[in-house]
Amino acid sequence: MRDEELIRRETQPSTPTARELAMVVFRQRKVFVWVAGVVMVSALAYLFTGARYRAELKLLVRPGRADAPASAQANAPLDLTRLAITEEELNSEVELLQDDGVLRKVVEENRLGRTDWWHFLRRHEGPADRVERAARRLGKKLEVEPVKKTNLITIKYASEDPQVAAKVLQSLASAYLEKHAAVHRPGGQLPFFAQQTGESRRQLDDAESKLLTFMSGNGVVAADKERDLTLERLSAVDESNRQTRVELAETEQRMRELQAQLGALPERTTTQIRSSDNAAAQASLKSILLGLQVKRVELLTKFEPTHRLVQEVDQQIAETKEAIAKETLTPLRDESTDKNAHYEWAKAELEKAQVQFRALQAKAAETGTQLSSYRTLARQLGAAAITQGDLQNTERAAEENYLLYLKKQEEARMADALDERGIVNVAIAEDPVAPHLPLWSTWAVLAIGFVAAGTAGTGAAFAADYVDSGFRTPDDVVAHLNAPVLASLPRTTRRRLSA
Repeated sequence: MRDEELIRRETQPSTPTARELAMVVFRQRKVFVWVAGVVMVSALAYLFTGARYRAELKLLVRPGRADAPASAQANAPLDLTRLAITEEELNSEVELLQDDGVLRKVVEENRLGRTDWWHFLRRHEGPADRVERAARRLGKKLEVEPVKKTNLITIKYASEDPQVAAKVLQSLASAYLEKHAAVHRPGGQLPFFAQQTGESRRQLDDAESKLLTFMSGNGVVAADKERDLTLERLSAVDESNRQTRVELAETEQRMRELQAQLGALPERTTTQIRSSDNAAAQASLKSILLGLQVKRVELLTKFEPTHRLVQEVDQQIAETKEAIAKETLTPLRDESTDKNAHYEWAKAELEKAQVQFRALQAKAAETGTQLSSYRTLARQLGAAAITQGDLQNTERAAEENYLLYLKKQEEARMADALDERGIVNVAIAEDPVAPHLPLWSTWAVLAIGFVAAGTAGTGAAFAADYVDSGFRTPDDVVAHLNAPVLASLPRTTRRRLSA
């Protein structure tokens, strides 16, 4: 029973000690030395023959330039809603850097297709196949990744020759910038706008020619302004004609009233009446009476009062006295007359009214003629204004199109010039420089080779010890045969094993 318990206790697994692990390495020391030596020799060979130099290129993606969109507006607004670079844009630029066309161009510029060590196995491979294969290898060797929380993209490439590493990145930057300009701004805008500018210029010349022909043929310069001016004159003439008609009616009524007044008024009126005796007649009659009386006295001296001569003288004296008495009873009347002022005023006003009436009739006839002429001219200018307006609108639209396309052509030319000079939204933040130091330093390669050699040799020793089917210790006998070990003998006298 004790032996079984001892066997059971000995067969139970236990944690290996450092001494037991070291014993495994010592048992398989040949395997350890061979594997570790191969790894160390490989590290030394890499150090002396396969040192790689890595160049680095940094690109900055910036929203610094926004081209004007091709729109129908003269001043098209720029898209300023996206002022920050998004992760999608950075990833898009990363994919452009790894584009097959870009890699092919880099391979062709640097002749990377000739560095394939296995080309002798593919003797029938053409240049295109070699370029494509080299582009694939280049894509695998390139380390392209965006820097976190920045707008930078880092591109790394390692090569045995530091000049080749820098030159490859320089070619990659040039090819990428061309690809970026071609993708983000499609070509062909400048020829298109140049063609449209020429076509719009021909349309403008045709519209201007038609407008000038119309203006010279109809004798108008600005039909709409002339129409408005004619309408203003027509309105003024019409107002004058209406006023003339009213004045004609007023003058005619005034003439009738004046004619009625002239019929009722006398032409002359008495201005002064004077009554006086006729002194000359009375003096003449009295002189005659005195002579008759003297003659009677003379006759009485000769004749009797009854004598015929005396009686005739008496009768003459009586008639003379009667005439004197009659002259005394009927004095002389002196009346003064003059022109009637009211009659003369009415006559003058009538003459003035007649003259004014004839003038108003002439004015009415003239304004009627002008009114008819202005109406005809206004209708003609109205139709001409419509036609000229259409021609001017066509000419204005053609001019706007010409100026628009001219401006767009200049914008396209400026954009092409900026693209040719490399002024794009991507800038080279750090140019690739040929490195002077290898990717791994000598001490780093030695340290890594030493660690790798030790690790690989130890692993190989443990693997060889695991696949070895022989018994190496008493514990192995107990574990596999389930039998107690009575004694153990060393392989040589210098080795000692514990029972």
